[in-house]
Amino acid sequence: MTELEQPFEATEPVEMEGEEPEPVDVQRTAKAVPHFTPAERAARGRAARQDVPRGAHAEFEPASSRSDPVALLEEQAQTRVPELVPIRYGRMLVSPFTFFRGGAYLMAADLAHGPRTGLIAQLCGDAHLSNFGGFAAPDRTIVLDINDFDETLPGPFEWDVKRLAASFAVAGRDRGFDEKTRRRAVMTTVREYREAMAGFAAMRNMDLWYSRVEVADILARFASAITPEQRKRAEKNLAKTQTKDSLRAFAKLTEIVDGDPRIRSQPPVLVPIEELLPPEMAEQFSELAHNVLRRYRRTLPRDRRKLLERFRMVHVARKVVGVGSVGTRAWILLMLGRDGEDPLFLQMKEAQTSVLEPFLGKSEFAQHGQRVVEGQRLMQAASDIMLGWDRVTGIDGVERDFYIRQLWDAKGSALIELMEPNVFEIYGKICGDALARAHARSGDAIAISAYLGKAEVFDRAMAEFAELYADQNERDYAALQEAVASGRVHAELGV
Repeated sequence: MTELEQPFEATEPVEMEGEEPEPVDVQRTAKAVPHFTPAERAARGRAARQDVPRGAHAEFEPASSRSDPVALLEEQAQTRVPELVPIRYGRMLVSPFTFFRGGAYLMAADLAHGPRTGLIAQLCGDAHLSNFGGFAAPDRTIVLDINDFDETLPGPFEWDVKRLAASFAVAGRDRGFDEKTRRRAVMTTVREYREAMAGFAAMRNMDLWYSRVEVADILARFASAITPEQRKRAEKNLAKTQTKDSLRAFAKLTEIVDGDPRIRSQPPVLVPIEELLPPEMAEQFSELAHNVLRRYRRTLPRDRRKLLERFRMVHVARKVVGVGSVGTRAWILLMLGRDGEDPLFLQMKEAQTSVLEPFLGKSEFAQHGQRVVEGQRLMQAASDIMLGWDRVTGIDGVERDFYIRQLWDAKGSALIELMEPNVFEIYGKICGDALARAHARSGDAIAISAYLGKAEVFDRAMAEFAELYADQNERDYAALQEAVASGRVHAELGV
């Protein structure tokens, strides 16, 4: 990756509290950051059209050497908790859309055989429409942004756009929308991305960095385009999101045992540590979790370390989350502050190699928890104040990377399964705008905007691609169905 491809990248090591920083040889490590004029950056974007015409993105043809999709899923399963893998397959089998949600690795392998513009941004890596949602910014305002970064890595900006466009085609089929409705939704999504990118390209750097979308502003913006019933549903969902915090998690996920709060057992989705391991090993694991907290806090800014130190850990449980993530190790830690009415739930989630790395190269971060956190901080306009990472040697002796965040911090998702065509299209605008902002923060908005241009060439190409890839997704879904029916893999349904 050249300096020209990443003109704004500059990273610094995290200084650990209580550790002497290594001496830095400025003459050896200092690296000049190139600064190009807006005209030069725009010229670079237009030049990329010569190598990769915008219309070329419409094409999708499975490679002759395309891997068996089930084999790719089985490859991922090798590093996951064996007893949880059937749950992952079961969740993917609910519909072609849930299969798509769990199939980021399959799509990355397909995109690797397609055209690449060379215009680099920080990618979400799994930018489907369900990975956008609301959450509380540090000032407690509910904002909307990308909210999943397990696969984040720098790469060609169009990979995220293709993942998003295809997700609208797949979800539209799941909702029973006809092809005309699906195409309109994809076109609207990509047009919003293109036009938003043009707006970000014209912004001053600081204005771009401070830019964010508040959910209340979204409701105001689209008030005239939705029915009173649709608005009422959206407001109800927002109100529910605002109450989804550690206090609510405490009420829902815990019970009092011998006078002390404990995470309640809801197997296989939520299992306390003492039900997973014999007493001696459970105690050993709890001590391991304490050590994780001591190290993880060093990755937080000093003020947030002080806040974390006001809480003590009282219980640990394993939690199954998501679709694609099922089988990776995810733990929730119940913390208490001043008293039993002052809880904090942290989630410690395993960060494995990004599905993009086999095709785009290794991350600059050797620690995958840090890869996730640094990518999230770069792409999001506001991030969880408790976001950090750690590398852990488990009681099985295996070293694994994790990132840590709040379990519930007013996190909410759009109700895709209830969306009518007009709301589906509006949601496309919201996602397109959020993705453009993330790419503009991390990449060269001027170059990307110049490549996209003012006409709908790229938008139409994405609409064509989305339907072609939705067809491929259905073939892959059928392959998993067949693998389960033949006994090749085992799926647990309804979990």
